[in-house]
Amino acid sequence: MDLTVLYRGPLASCDYDCPYCPFAKRRDSTAQLRADRDALERFTDWASGATGDRLSLLFTPWGEGLVRSWYRRALTGLSHLPHVARVAIQTNLSCRTDWVADADPATLALWCTYHPDQTPYDRFLAKCADLDARGVRFSVGIVGLPGHLGHARRLRADLPPHVYLWVNAAEGHTYTDEEAARWTALDALFPYSRTPHRSAGLPCRTGESVVSVDGSGTVRRCHFVPTELGNLYDGSYRSALRPRACPLALCDCHIGYVHLETLPLYDVFAGGVLERVPAVVPAVTHSLSRTPMP
Repeated sequence: MDLTVLYRGPLASCDYDCPYCPFAKRRDSTAQLRADRDALERFTDWASGATGDRLSLLFTPWGEGLVRSWYRRALTGLSHLPHVARVAIQTNLSCRTDWVADADPATLALWCTYHPDQTPYDRFLAKCADLDARGVRFSVGIVGLPGHLGHARRLRADLPPHVYLWVNAAEGHTYTDEEAARWTALDALFPYSRTPHRSAGLPCRTGESVVSVDGSGTVRRCHFVPTELGNLYDGSYRSALRPRACPLALCDCHIGYVHLETLPLYDVFAGGVLERVPAVVPAVTHSLSRTPMP
């Protein structure tokens, strides 16, 4: 079968301390990091041996994975497997980018987030340019806080037109139509993120062709529904895969609502669902300035 797996191991440490993220600047002990590495290697071994399925894999760590060698090693190795259609990871791009030279650019993809208060702009942009030069698929995004608008405009002006810049609605922030229009001018798909989606009772691909897996191998339909479907490593989850409606009232995260069958996002992101790369990058409607930020 075609199976999409979202993997989230025990890693919880991040090298950034973004005030809008509850997981910023956590520190994992040596034992915790070893446990995360062991869990990831177990998952990688499973994925390598699951040759009867066509796999699409997205790593969604609470912390920053690419500063850890075992995540770079896993992505590189998985990218070369013929039954892996895509392997991607969410990252703040604080790591070096030369490691991607050993991966298959036809399979590897990165979902990158720019945090203006955490890294020099020129450094982040240079890493994006390096990924682009190496032929790696990637998207770049930013959280839609009012203070980030100028940074987002500058980034959109400096990124190549074929690189999609997405904007995530800030958690707990309500956007006026005027505010939303400013963000939509940069990301035509921002309206999908602006407000949570009503999902109760609606058909969703999670639990059928999309699953979430934690470090112990426990399989759930997605990161947001705690009901267990079985275990990845003993195969008990397979009999639980079937079409099912969403049990939650709302879905407000892209990695969740992108799989709702009532939304057209599988067509919008055809070929790039995991890395958040649309089939056609929307045109920018805002007149952009390259004036440096103060």
